[in-house]
Amino acid sequence: MLPHDDTTDGDVYVSPRYLARATAIGDPGLEPLRNLGWELRHDDLGNAYLTAPDSKVRLGYLPEGEDDGLWRINAYKDPFGPPVWGVCFNDSCPTEFVIAFTTALAEAYQQGPDSYLARPLSGSKDHDPFLAVAPLIKRGWLIERPRWGVFAVQSPDRLAGLEYTTGDLDPETELTTREARWQLWAGTSIDRPYWYATASTDTPVALLKAVTECLSDPAPLPRWREDTYSYVKGKAQITSIIPPGPPAPTPLDVQRAVGRRPTARPAASVPRWSTTSRPALTGPRR
Repeated sequence: MLPHDDTTDGDVYVSPRYLARATAIGDPGLEPLRNLGWELRHDDLGNAYLTAPDSKVRLGYLPEGEDDGLWRINAYKDPFGPPVWGVCFNDSCPTEFVIAFTTALAEAYQQGPDSYLARPLSGSKDHDPFLAVAPLIKRGWLIERPRWGVFAVQSPDRLAGLEYTTGDLDPETELTTREARWQLWAGTSIDRPYWYATASTDTPVALLKAVTECLSDPAPLPRWREDTYSYVKGKAQITSIIPPGPPAPTPLDVQRAVGRRPTARPAASVPRWSTTSRPALTGPRR
């Protein structure tokens, strides 16, 4: 039985999940932070902005932004200073990966600045950058060395990858371009990916790990069939979601159907329907 995801709906499943693309709405990605009481406002173009109560974390959902960076999330030590770290998910990135990030961010924010501003530290038990890569390797992703100064892992089908750039990087460039410390992508080429996400040098490892855990999960994602037109043929697998069938008849229903009055039996001898049959999936909901 295919798993069902309660955060998004659809009438088909897409696998591998990193080829599922974004959903039409961004509300599920905002919800973990809105549940903490973060301030939500909109501009005249329809972009949405969330701000933490202490103004030290800000999220922009920018369908009418200046580029394809649909989600931009920055954190600050000083609300009026430069960002300590920044993350970007582009407009085709599967929404579930954004949800994984904002859910982890909500948990970190509740723990305080030592959590949501925790800098990666090599050799640290909890903050070593490798911890964000480990979920991918455990699920069979392959270690690559695409070019000097870059450590990478790729999915077994080579249609998704993560790159980690070593050496010094310009902080402003990391926040405004794809030349960041971390880059996730899916497609036939990193130069022209189906989608991408970036994270700057000091992005907390726990937040990145939440995304790589979600990214490498083998479970497919639900989507509406009419929204799968852009998938490259032969790359993503599209599977119909089985609609729910009628409820299984009870022993009483069976006896009524054959015109016999039910007779009392000892509890131990009451016939039972098989418990090994798989339950039907919940039907599609818009």
